[in-house]
Parts: sequence; C-alpha cells; structure tokens
Amino acid sequence: MQILSELRYPSRWYTKLLTIVLALAFFAVLATSAIAGFLVYRIVKPQRSAPEISMASFPGRPEAVVFQVPELGRREGWFFPGLRQAPTIVLCHGYESSRGELLTLVSALQDHQYNVFVFDFAAHGANAGITTLGYREADELRIAVDTLAARDDLDPTRFGLWGYNLGAYAALREAEGDKRIRALALDSVYDDPEQMVKLGVEQNGLGRFSVMVRSTQIGFGYLNNVHRHDPTLSSRLAALNGVSTLFIQALDDPELAGITRQMFLQAPEPREQAIIAHGNFVGLSDDEKREYENRVVSFFLLRLPPTIAKPLPQTLH
Repeated sequence: MQILSELRYPSRWYTKLLTIVLALAFFAVLATSAIAGFLVYRIVKPQRSAPEISMASFPGRPEAVVFQVPELGRREGWFFPGLRQAPTIVLCHGYESSRGELLTLVSALQDHQYNVFVFDFAAHGANAGITTLGYREADELRIAVDTLAARDDLDPTRFGLWGYNLGAYAALREAEGDKRIRALALDSVYDDPEQMVKLGVEQNGLGRFSVMVRSTQIGFGYLNNVHRHDPTLSSRLAALNGVSTLFIQALDDPELAGITRQMFLQAPEPREQAIIAHGNFVGLSDDEKREYENRVVSFFLLRLPPTIAKPLPQTLH
C-alpha cells in the first residue's frame, strides 16, 4: 500500500522520475497506436483512380461482363474478344490503379487475337470497400475466371494472368490453386501482404521507425485475422510446376524487385525473368510502355499461343 501511495503521490525523486517515465511511455504507446491506426486506414482505403472512359467509342468491341462476389457485391469487367475459342488473358491492376489505366496493354494483346478481360478490385475504380492487399482480391479474380469460363466463345481451360504488385499477388495466389491458369506475368510481386504494408508505411515517411512499421502490420493483421494462418506464396510455388511464369523486376523499386527475384529463384520451371529500369506500367513513358507491351505480348505468344486448342483424338472401338 505504501508503494501504491508513493506512486500516486510521489514525494521522492526516484518515484517522481519513474512516474514521468511511465507517463511518457504511456503517451508514446498511445501516439504510436493512433498513428498506426491512421496509416492502416490510409493503406486499406487508397485513393481511387477511375478515369472516365466511354466503351461505346473504344476500339476492340468491348463487352461489359457482370459478376457477383460474396460479401463484396457486384463487379463489372470489360471483355475484349479475340479469336473465338482462343485463351483469355486477365489483367490485374496494381495498388491505387484501375482497369481503365491498362487499356493500351489490352489493345496490344487483343491485336494478337487474345481474348482480354479487365476489372477493378475492391476499393479501386468505382468499387467501394477496403483492400486486403491480395487476400480477398484473389477470390475476386477466381470468380472472374469462373464467370469467363462459363462462356462459349473462349477456351475455358486456358487462361493467362498479368498483374502488378497487388494484382501480381492476387494472380499468383489464384494460379497456385487453379489449373486453368497456364501462363503468368508477375510484375513486382510480393510474398505476403504485410510486405506491402511496410512499403505503405515507408511511402508515408515513417519506414525508418521499425516500431511504427510493426504496429501498422499488426493493425492490418487484425483487420484480416481470418487470413492469419495463410501460407506465404513462396511456400506454395511448387504448385506452379509446368506453368510458364515471367517475373518482372523494376530497378526503381528495389524492395519489391528483391522479393520478386527471390521468388523467381524459388519458382519451378518453366520460368524467366525480365529486369526493367522503371516499374508501374501506368506511369511509364510512351516509349517505355511500347517496350513493356512488346515484352509481355512476346511472353504470352510463346507460352500461351492464341490458337484454338486441338481436341484430343478419339480412339475407335
């Protein structure tokens, strides 16, 4: 009781000092938690980018395709038809981007007779909600592929996926459990969404404070508690055996480039890598975009040709 009384009404110098230290620690924890909470909110509610585009005037005869995602609601994507019964390439936009910013890449692929599909993830484009940095986005992608596979004008067994950071994570997560995915182009992929959270903290200028990074990751993990036991993507790369995979590393994003390279080294064959000076397709110059498009199109032409799959010969009895 004497100790408690001394802490409540300190009279000695050392108890006064201890009280000050405890008070400072309390307010430091409180401030850290408040800032981390704000950062988590900023990360899961990114600024949305949805340029106004009239599909009626856009070349390529796009068609709106609507599908429903449980608990997330309605999604609308744009389907650009290619050769009938040819494979389909699904483009997965990056964090703080949208489908409308990928239309030149869509055109480059459609010009080579691919069917191409683009849509917006949760909290991007016109969609409300929050982003899970890949956990639930992979579910959105799977339902999109299921919806497309039900069509009669494309090959339901041959899909290719392209994605950038968030989109690359969702694409790889989906491909590891879906045999319909035959080719992958992964630009600046990460292994675990907490790595993307760390980048988000760094972009806000607080990356050098490890306690802030960890606090924000804990807050993000709390929001996505249902996925707390999900394995990292690299632990399941063996599932890609036989799936052609292109790993694209951008030198101006060294942290994601390093993660992408490590995943390339762990991935099974057939695999290849491309090292480029600048990442983020949306922000590239016109010349860089053309070079990038040529690299991606060449990969798919070689690994997933836009030809009609030949039926297996039937055995005569």
